[in-house]
Amino acid sequence: EKLYNGLESTMTWRLKEISKSIEAAQGGLFLEELNAKWMDHNKALQMIRDILMYMDRTYVPTSHRTPVHELGLNLWRDHIIHYPMIHGRLLDTLLDLIHRERMGEVINRGLMRSITKMLMDLGPAVYQDDFEKPFLEVSASFYSGESQEFIECCDCGNYLKKAERRLNEEMERVSHYLDAGSEAKITSVVEKEMIANHMHRLVHMENSGLVNMLIDDKYEDLGRMYTLFRRVPDGLSTIRDMMTSYLRETGKHLVTDPERLKDPVEFVQCLLNEKDKHDKIINVAFGNDKTFQNALNSSFEFFINLNNRSPEFISLYVDDKLRKGLKGATEEDVEGILDKVMMLFRYLQEKDVFEKYYKQHLAKRLLSGKTVSDDAERSMIVKLKTECGYQFTSKLEGMFTDMKTSQDTMQDFYAKKSEELGDGPTLDVHILTTGSWPTQPSPPCSLPPEILAVCEKFRGYYLGTHSGRRLTWQTNMGTADIKATFGKSQKHELNVSTYQMCVLMLFNTSDGLSYKDIEQATEIPSTDLKRCLQSLACVKGKNVLRKEPMSKDISEDDTFYFNDKFTSKLVKVKIGTVVAAKESEPEKQETRQRVEEDRKPQIEAAIVRIMKSRRVLDHNSIVSEVTKQLQARFLPNPVIIKKRIESLIEREFLERDKADRKLYRYLA
Repeated sequence: EKLYNGLESTMTWRLKEISKSIEAAQGGLFLEELNAKWMDHNKALQMIRDILMYMDRTYVPTSHRTPVHELGLNLWRDHIIHYPMIHGRLLDTLLDLIHRERMGEVINRGLMRSITKMLMDLGPAVYQDDFEKPFLEVSASFYSGESQEFIECCDCGNYLKKAERRLNEEMERVSHYLDAGSEAKITSVVEKEMIANHMHRLVHMENSGLVNMLIDDKYEDLGRMYTLFRRVPDGLSTIRDMMTSYLRETGKHLVTDPERLKDPVEFVQCLLNEKDKHDKIINVAFGNDKTFQNALNSSFEFFINLNNRSPEFISLYVDDKLRKGLKGATEEDVEGILDKVMMLFRYLQEKDVFEKYYKQHLAKRLLSGKTVSDDAERSMIVKLKTECGYQFTSKLEGMFTDMKTSQDTMQDFYAKKSEELGDGPTLDVHILTTGSWPTQPSPPCSLPPEILAVCEKFRGYYLGTHSGRRLTWQTNMGTADIKATFGKSQKHELNVSTYQMCVLMLFNTSDGLSYKDIEQATEIPSTDLKRCLQSLACVKGKNVLRKEPMSKDISEDDTFYFNDKFTSKLVKVKIGTVVAAKESEPEKQETRQRVEEDRKPQIEAAIVRIMKSRRVLDHNSIVSEVTKQLQARFLPNPVIIKKRIESLIEREFLERDKADRKLYRYLA
């Protein structure tokens, strides 16, 4: 005991001497002196511990005293570190050195490391209370001031660079001379002061904030923003919300801009370009973050459906690509374009409207032989089938089957009847199954006698081979090739529609005919006839007829003459009918009506399916269940659902509950 007490008092006396010499050290020598004395003290402690090992092992545990080495550390803490003349000065010196390093000066990191290690060796509490807490407070006020200064003078990109640099510096500082446990605490201070407190201002910064970065494809700045904002609470949601509102705003402008709507193909291309652009940003800058991908998808779905012509335009885009746009493209390119279209298709709420238009456009492509490749056509149908199921594409597949069957039928017809037909006109018939093709009933026109004869022979052959079928000629959908001889015996082959052929053949027997004469002789519906005459007489370079008086439009008092003076560099001249690529207003209304009509049975079928399994259900539940079942094809309107329920009650599929009018019961 005497030895232990003697050791304690001797050490205490010695440390008081040391504290005076440390206190006397001036300026930069203060830390050097402290460090040197600490090294000496540690060496002395080790020797004393080795000499007094016996006491340390026997006396100390039994009398519950502090072990020798620990006693030495505690005395150093109390008489040196906590000595009033050293304590405050030590903290100020350390903080001042760190501040100078932050301002770009080079300091002695080795010495700093030794001092902070000494504080840790004296116990984590000493390091935390005597250094770490004040260090974090001073850092917070330093960064608060600096961030304020930066945000006033920098644009968003530069500010983020500075914030990133400061974060990296602090992490490096920890690795060089602070305790590893301080890293999370100091980075959190920098994040709060430099990022979290200025988040909204940075994102909305004029001319350089998030929107400008998105517009100018600044991948590096966006990536930096994502990485930094990710470190703070609500950081990513701030970027995401801002991106979503920007996308919705620009998208809304895009789909409602009347200039854009003039060219459907360009319209869809713009949508695809926007999607590609933002996909790349999410991929490159936002680490392909799923939540950003979802935000992008929901924005596209929002604005594509603001324009009810989107389904028609997407179908026209595919039509354009499959007619001519993909010529010479590799299989991968074709697949790539079709996949992109399918991505837009997924956003559509009215998939059934797309199907209607797609069917019309596909029919025109198949019948005019204008499709670039059958493989691409089939690939598109497979994609639609995968997306929407067999029901969606069964009729489209039926159209392909009809084309194949028609080829075989024509081969057989000519094999069996070639002698009967002699040198008459050659006929190529497409036999279309009524349900599969989007045909509109149109009154047949009067065909020229030489054509009618061949048609009758074919009818006889076909009905003889297939009993129980009816054939109706769709003269509004056909085409013809006619040979014509003009003045100076110039010969041309004209590629025309069936209607145009009927008109032109009249001029074999007469030079001039009035509009009324032509209408009587051909029985072509007047809107079609006007279009047809317009394309034959008013289109420069295709005007095989002459009209008097000369004007752009056709009136019922016009007279038409065979144009002897017609010339063309081409032997084959294709005369298109003047048609609008997009539908006219009445046609649009008609398509819309047909879509609405087609929806009724689907809504009714869904109601019956639901009621059959549930037996009794209230009105709101039926509406939500029906919407859920049908949303893959279209979003049913609750008002229409109500009407369909009424209709089913009238037809006794359902009844209203006697007590509660909101409840419906299923009647088997």
